[in-house]
Amino acid sequence: MHRVTLQTKILGLVLSLSLFLIFMLTAYFTYMEGKQIAEDRGRLALELAKTIASMPTIVDAFQSEDPAGIIQPIAEKIRQEVGAEFIVVGNAKEIRYSHPIPSEIGKMMIGGDNARAIKKGESYVSEAHGSLGLSMRGKAPIFDKEGHIIGIVSVGFLVEDVQQQIFRDLSKEIGVSVIALIISVIGSYLLARSIRRDTLGLEPYEIARLYKEKNAVLHSVKEGILAVDRDGVIRSMNQPAKTLLNIKESVRDLKVGDLFPSVYLYEVLESGKPRVDKEMQWAHKKIIMNCTPIFEDNKVSGAVVSFRDKTEIEQMINTLSEVKVYSEDLRAQTHEFTNKLYVLSGLLQLGKYDEAIDMLQSETAELQSINRIVFEQIKDTKVQAILLGKLGKASEKKVAFEIDSQSYLDALPDHIKLSELTLILGNIIDNAFDAVSSEKEPIINFFATDIGEDIIFEVSDNGGGIKQEELSLIFERGFTSKEGEVPSGYGLANADQAVKELEGLIEVHSEPGNTIFTVYLPKRQEGKKNG
Repeated sequence: MHRVTLQTKILGLVLSLSLFLIFMLTAYFTYMEGKQIAEDRGRLALELAKTIASMPTIVDAFQSEDPAGIIQPIAEKIRQEVGAEFIVVGNAKEIRYSHPIPSEIGKMMIGGDNARAIKKGESYVSEAHGSLGLSMRGKAPIFDKEGHIIGIVSVGFLVEDVQQQIFRDLSKEIGVSVIALIISVIGSYLLARSIRRDTLGLEPYEIARLYKEKNAVLHSVKEGILAVDRDGVIRSMNQPAKTLLNIKESVRDLKVGDLFPSVYLYEVLESGKPRVDKEMQWAHKKIIMNCTPIFEDNKVSGAVVSFRDKTEIEQMINTLSEVKVYSEDLRAQTHEFTNKLYVLSGLLQLGKYDEAIDMLQSETAELQSINRIVFEQIKDTKVQAILLGKLGKASEKKVAFEIDSQSYLDALPDHIKLSELTLILGNIIDNAFDAVSSEKEPIINFFATDIGEDIIFEVSDNGGGIKQEELSLIFERGFTSKEGEVPSGYGLANADQAVKELEGLIEVHSEPGNTIFTVYLPKRQEGKKNG
C-alpha cells in the first residue's frame, strides 16, 4: 500500500488550514467592511441632509417664486463636492426642487420612504429604489422659522457604488491572502525538509518500525545494553542490563553515575574515543564494559554501553580448560600404556619371556586392584572417567596415585554435572600433583564415600604443605604460591565456586608432609527440597 509522505502531509495540512483561515477571515472582514462602509455612507448622507435642511438659503428659497432655480445650483455644487449620487430637495408635497437630472425637477419623489420626515419631522437613514436605482438615503425635514415642516432633503449613495467599493477593498485583501498562502506553502515545505533532515530522511512510519525493531533487538540480546545522552542521562536500558546491575526500578532520565561506577563512560563522552573490554567490579560481579560514542554533526551526542558478566565467561573458559585437562590426562594414560606395550614387545622379541611374563603379571595385578576399586566400588561413570585420566597422568609423572580400598560410591545425583566434578576433583588432584612435584617419592591418596547425607571426596598428598598464613587465601581468585609467567591462582578458586554452587563445603588441613582436601557435597540441594 502506498503511504503518504511526511512532506505531503505537512503541505496538505498547512495548505488546507491556510485556505480555510484565509476564506473565513476574508469573509468576515468583507462582511464587516461592507457593513462599516454602508454605515459610514448612511451616516454621511444623513449629516449632509441635516446640514442642507438647516441652510437659511434653502429655507428662504421655499418662499421665493422659483425655489428650484435657487436650490438646484446649491444642491448640485454640494453633491459634486461630496461625491453623493444625488441630493434631492422636495416640498411638503414631495415635489422635487433639485435633482442630478434636471428633467426630473418638478416631479414627485420616488421611494416611498419620506413619511417619517414629512409627517413626523424625523431624520433617519433608509434604503429604497429611486429613479437612479437602489440607494442608501439620508432623510432630514426642512423647518420654517415657525417650526413647521415645509420640505424634505434626501441625500443618497447608490448601493451599487458601495458594493464596488467593497469589491475594490476585497481585491486588496485577496492579494494579501495569496501572499500569505504562498509564504505558508514555502514555510511548510522548509519545515518538512527540516524535519526530514532531523529524522535522517526517514518517514514517520519508518521511524516507528525502526523503534519497534530496536526494542526487539535490545531486549532479545543476552548482553546488557545501555544508552545515554551527552550529559550521561539514561535514555534506554534493556532487561539483561538491569538484571546484571541488579536494578529493578525505572531508570529513564536518571544520571548513569547514580547507578554504578561510570568513569569509563564519562571518559568516552569527553574524548569521543571508544573504550573496549574494560573491567568493573559491581555487586560481587566482574563486569566487562564496552563503551562506544554516538556522534551527531561531528560532536559526541551520547554513548552506548554493553555489559558482559565476566564470571560467566570465566566459568565457561574454566570448564573448557578442565575438559581439555581431562582429555590430556586420558592422552597421558594412553601414552603410558603405549610405552608399556613397546617395552613388552621388545622383551618378547629379545626372547626375555620370563621378564615379559613378570611385567604382565605385575601390571595385571596392579590393574586388577585399581579396576576392582574404580569399576566395582565407584559406580559413577563421571568419577570413573576423571580417576582413569588422573591415573594415566600419575603414571606419566611417576607419581603414586593410590585409591583407598575403602572407597565406595554409587551413581551421583543428577544435579552434579561432569563439568562441576571436573572443576572440583580435577583442580584439587592437579593441585596435589603440583604439591608433590619436588618430592622423591610422591604419593597422592584418593578416597570417596556416599555414606550419610553427603558425598565425600578426600585428596591427600605428601607434599611440603601449605603455610598457615596462606590457608585462608588459597581459594581467593588469583592467589598462588607458584612462580612463573603462566597465569595461575584460578584452579582452587574455581573448585571452591563450583562446590558452593552445589551448596557444599571444602575443608583443608595441612602440615609438612601431609595436606588433606575434603569436599562435602549434599545429595539434595536445599532449593530443590524446598521447591
